[in-house]
Amino acid sequence: MAVCPVCGLPNELCMCEEIAREQQSVRISVDSRRYGKMVTVIDGIDENDINISDLAKQLKNRCAAGGTFKDGRIELQGDHKKKVKAVLEDMGFSAELR
Repeated sequence: MAVCPVCGLPNELCMCEEIAREQQSVRISVDSRRYGKMVTVIDGIDENDINISDLAKQLKNRCAAGGTFKDGRIELQGDHKKKVKAVLEDMGFSAELR
């Protein structure tokens, strides 16, 4: 039986990631890039508590868009701020639009 190194509970009962999600304030904004392309930027996620590459993969799948994770933030191709906010709130994050 594996034990969480943070809280000491078995992995089946561990709530560390859910608590970390509730405590973070995520900012969602839309940026304009070259040739008028729109990019949705998700910022404010602490990469020590949450697996950002896995979260980026889930967001890309849910929004049906390409994207990347770099410099501590997630970038999705296109304007998806309302959909991203709904998805993040379903996952337990507190998100705000900019």
